[in-house]
Amino acid sequence: MKIFQPKITQTLKGYTGKQLAADLVAGLIVAIIALPLSIALAIASGVSPEKGIYTAIVAGFVIAALGGSRVNISGPTAAFATIVAGIVAQYDVDGLIVATIMAGLILVIMGVLRLGSLIKYIPVTITTGFTAGIAVTILVGQVKDFLGLTYPSGTANIETTAKVANIVRHFGTINLQALLVGCVGLAVLIIWPKINKKIPGSLIAVVVGILFVKLTGMKVNTIGDLYTIGSSLPVPHLPQVTLATVEELVPSAFTIAVLAAIESLLSCVVSDGMIGDKHNSNTELVAQGFGNICSGVFGGIPATGAIARTAANVKNGGRTPVSGMVHAGVLLLVLVVLMPYAAWIPMPIIAAILFMVAYNMSEWRRFVRICKTAPATEVLVLVATFVLTVVFDLVVAIGAGIVLTALLFLKQMTAVSGVRRWTEEPESADGKIVPARVAVFEMEGALFFAAADELLQFPLQPTDKVLLLRMSKVSSVDITAAEMLRKLVEQCKEKGVRVIFSHLNEQPMQMLSRCGFGELLEKEAFCPNINAAIAYAAVLTQRN
Repeated sequence: MKIFQPKITQTLKGYTGKQLAADLVAGLIVAIIALPLSIALAIASGVSPEKGIYTAIVAGFVIAALGGSRVNISGPTAAFATIVAGIVAQYDVDGLIVATIMAGLILVIMGVLRLGSLIKYIPVTITTGFTAGIAVTILVGQVKDFLGLTYPSGTANIETTAKVANIVRHFGTINLQALLVGCVGLAVLIIWPKINKKIPGSLIAVVVGILFVKLTGMKVNTIGDLYTIGSSLPVPHLPQVTLATVEELVPSAFTIAVLAAIESLLSCVVSDGMIGDKHNSNTELVAQGFGNICSGVFGGIPATGAIARTAANVKNGGRTPVSGMVHAGVLLLVLVVLMPYAAWIPMPIIAAILFMVAYNMSEWRRFVRICKTAPATEVLVLVATFVLTVVFDLVVAIGAGIVLTALLFLKQMTAVSGVRRWTEEPESADGKIVPARVAVFEMEGALFFAAADELLQFPLQPTDKVLLLRMSKVSSVDITAAEMLRKLVEQCKEKGVRVIFSHLNEQPMQMLSRCGFGELLEKEAFCPNINAAIAYAAVLTQRN
């Protein structure tokens, strides 16, 4: 598979007018879905509403044109909201631009190094844990606008724990009119999909919310009350930053890149199943990288593949990257023509839309199912990742989750590895007769650094002259175990004990060969099976 082979180069061969019409319709519908979501996610990320549109336009077009999937739709997603808000709060928008561009570069490097397939090694407990954690942080972050709460100027409201404290502390400032508008929007979002699945409920909720507030004259904050909305086209801008700031943003950029890779490739896998195609993961990573670089340069926020928008694209007939490019083009027209009217959207409606986004991305049913069915160690990883995401941030959560998973995996692998000594009883020696002065030890599992010290302990009797290691059930040997085996052979030589290996599998044999075991032992010491090994051991004992 080539590193970079955009799907558009394949899909445009034999492209028909019928498919163009289908892609145009799909692109239009996806743009309608993306419009309110892009505005809402930009606000949740702590930036002005039009930056969400910039992202959907620039990144959406670039990734569709260069991507490794036929139908993947990219743009701002909820996964980035919390980390982006944190970056903006600490480093302002210029810091976000730098982090987004850096994340794009990391994604390009990941694609060039063919790391697309490595994403599958991140366990579902970690992805489910941090996804649910992100959902909770988004939900908590929107309670203020949904209830119409008022905070004193200068109130710190960045961390999730601080947001919860502020909600409790200032609950007495609740605006019942805002709550009513939010409940109306939430009701529309829940009920509308049961009436009509073609027109997105978020768009209907926005229209109903605007009309409700305008006609009743309710005192409710709108986007225009809190933000200055621009309808100008995005222009390139590179901020002035210091090397120290760049170094501080590396962890955040890495987290954005990993999240973008995970979510984009998950979206590709889902869409592959829907259209019977196979995406090029490395091409998709490169495209996501360039998309994020361009988004940052043009003042957008991080972007990634959006599963819900991708599914809508497929369901409405999109089958080539043209639909994704059309979606970006339609949003460009909306930005120029209709963006000023976004100032009318009530903030409780935005909060209601994000409540539904949080609910849909939480995957709470999967979370509960894992807690009920998975081993306790995996539930620990799930819950720890979830809690760390909510209490701290994604950088801490993902890092801790991966480390904890690795440690528990090593413990599990050590538990399933073992060694036993054969005795003269037939049932212990698999029916084989063990010659006198021969110690036969059978090993199983993986010989690696965490298990080697415990496994490579062979209590020999003073009369033992041959150590026979049966390794038919040893799947792999790492360098630590190989070095310990080498030391064992050297110690046995000093004591006059000969060492024989029986039935070495391919990987262990290659590792021992690279570590110079052929110079330590005679060729006959490597026996193809246990019968040959016992026969050779008998010959050695007769010589002594």
